[in-house]
Amino acid sequence: MSNFERYLSVYVGLCIVVGVLLGNWTPEVFAIIASLEWANVNLVVAVLIWIMIYPMMVQVNFSSFNE
Repeated sequence: MSNFERYLSVYVGLCIVVGVLLGNWTPEVFAIIASLEWANVNLVVAVLIWIMIYPMMVQVNFSSFNE
């Protein structure tokens, strides 16, 4: 198991904490991001989900990156 896989839950938890803190410190930035909508779909979330799903769609072999 790689370090990335081993500490993935820690990484996700830290990202959540950082996101909550940033949202509390700079709510106006997140209000602007939330206002970027088209047809009731947040464009930033749509792009990030597409980036997350695209490697699975094209069947990227992530194990080949370790070599």
